[in-house]
Amino acid sequence: MKIKAAVVREAGGPFVIDDVELEEPRSNEVLVRIESTGLCHTDLVARMGYLPMPHPCVLGHEGAGVVEKVGGQVTKVKPGDHVATSFISCGTCTCCRQGMPAWCGEFKRLNFGGRRADGSTTLKKDGQTIYGCFFGQSTFANYSLVTERNVVKVPTDVPLEILSPLGCGIQTGAGGVINSLKAQPGSEIAIFGIGSVGLSAIMAAVVSGCTKIIGIDILDERLEKAKEFGATHVINSGRANPIEEIQKLTNGGIQYTLECTGIPQVFRQAVDSLMMGGTCGLIGVAPVGVEVSLDMQTILDARTIKGVVEGDCNPDIFIPQLIELYRQGRFPFDRLIKFYSLEQINEAAEDSEKGKTLKAVLKP
Repeated sequence: MKIKAAVVREAGGPFVIDDVELEEPRSNEVLVRIESTGLCHTDLVARMGYLPMPHPCVLGHEGAGVVEKVGGQVTKVKPGDHVATSFISCGTCTCCRQGMPAWCGEFKRLNFGGRRADGSTTLKKDGQTIYGCFFGQSTFANYSLVTERNVVKVPTDVPLEILSPLGCGIQTGAGGVINSLKAQPGSEIAIFGIGSVGLSAIMAAVVSGCTKIIGIDILDERLEKAKEFGATHVINSGRANPIEEIQKLTNGGIQYTLECTGIPQVFRQAVDSLMMGGTCGLIGVAPVGVEVSLDMQTILDARTIKGVVEGDCNPDIFIPQLIELYRQGRFPFDRLIKFYSLEQINEAAEDSEKGKTLKAVLKP
């Protein structure tokens, strides 16, 4: 079928709206009419060629829409269901079988390879392959093919236009606090980088009962947002040393930190801010090959560094939990969103990169 999609023709190139051909769903696949799709930092990293996604390609991995067709083996959803789309996993490796799909041994190949698990592709333009299947979906389009494993049925009484960011960025920030760090009531946490992921983490810290929530960024307007969403303290790291300030606020070091920028110097600050026995969760995505320098004695003092992938969540369980928290007024993630049309995708990308927009959501 012919669909409209935002195509990146070469690494570093712009998004170009074009008509492309999308295959019909196979036995385990679901055709979704996309109502909204979030623009995530990972999309921008992939556009620049910093991930192994081949070009030309269609990106997008935070979708929400309505099921149009299902393959013969699909039982989870049916036509007419409202769904969100999330990352794909193999379902057969050790981590998948243990209920930890975010740690899937095939994660990179399936999510960044541009192809189905069997190596076939889903998109073409005048006979030329357009690589899709980004995170098993490629939702910068008005229709998307996903698999039964990476589609999540959602309630029909919550607007689809706001649900798409739950598929990656928001579940990653919230899950980093709830699932990865397992922050307990009364605990203290510092969040480095106050974008949509960091603000989702702040909201999750409030839900988790953290009594000291410190937001760190270089933009005062982001720090004001942090306070609006529940931060008890904020630090402008462009004007003050965040390690020293955190030590003052916590009597020597903090129990948890979450690094959401992917900047090595910031990651070092997040680790060095920990108390003995503290844990730093690393969420920020850096280009492949970027290294960081750490003091070995710091780690030897019972500190832990934990990489966080997709909030270490099972989307089928976690996304409905976040929606229920939203319904209760305890997780107002919709306040992060600014809407753009699909044709405005380059503007949305620029606004996101410059920090003018917290969470861009495209409406095909």
